Amino acid sequence: MKTNVPFLTSALALGALLTLAGCGKDNDKSGAAKLRISLTDAPGDFRAVRLDVQRIELHLKPENDPSGWEVLPFTPQTINVLEYVNGRSALLVDTDFNPGTPQEIRLVLGPNNFVVGRDGNTYALKTPSGQTSGVKLKLQNVTLTAGQTYQLLLDFDVAKSIVERGNGNGNGNQNERYLLKPVIRVVAQDLNGAIRGTVSPAAAAPQVLAIRSSITVPDTFSTMADASGAYQLWSLPAGTYTVKYFPTTSAPSGQNAYQNATKGGVTVTNNAVTTIDNVSLQP
Repeated sequence: MKTNVPFLTSALALGALLTLAGCGKDNDKSGAAKLRISLTDAPGDFRAVRLDVQRIELHLKPENDPSGWEVLPFTPQTINVLEYVNGRSALLVDTDFNPGTPQEIRLVLGPNNFVVGRDGNTYALKTPSGQTSGVKLKLQNVTLTAGQTYQLLLDFDVAKSIVERGNGNGNGNQNERYLLKPVIRVVAQDLNGAIRGTVSPAAAAPQVLAIRSSITVPDTFSTMADASGAYQLWSLPAGTYTVKYFPTTSAPSGQNAYQNATKGGVTVTNNAVTTIDNVSLQP
């Protein structure tokens, strides 16, 4: 899905989380709040996108207090984010904390981040900030109380997060072709509206944009249809949307060209899935 501008930092954006005042084995679990953090993704034009996630940290004190970082219980792992699309998500953190109000979260990446292109070649992802201080996002109005579960979804936008450098030559130049600049939308999972549907032909591999036009400054969310032509945009706020489809491939020789398409007046409500009938991108 695409970014929702208020949730982004400048070049790097990543986020998530709960609320708490302390964490560790000595916490009184009878008065604890529960935090669950999951990762999902929009399909991108790659065979695989693997992130070397080493640590997830939460900042519990004022912004300028360097002692406020707490390491969350998380097993370092390499995650292929393209495995978690169209409603699927990977659970990263599931733990108890004392109630409180966190300020920001940090994702620390190791050096082994890479993509597998459509050409089958593997390319390293350079992550200048993610390898040092980590990718950070401030949290706003996040508070968890005792006995409640706070679920937060990290919605990774592959299309915007992986940038092809101008001097990448596409011939296996693993250190030059791609940069990782994570763009991740932070979603509290009490936003339960969703849009799903199919497009044909699936070979058009369209990008799907849902634009919430019922507010003063429109929000835009995005995904791509998968290999079967199915797509889903989830954790959407209620409202009226215009859904646009943009093919990313060309039709085979002898077939009609793939065309853009638009569906207007799509209504999304909380706790419901809005299904759009199949959209044809070829006359």
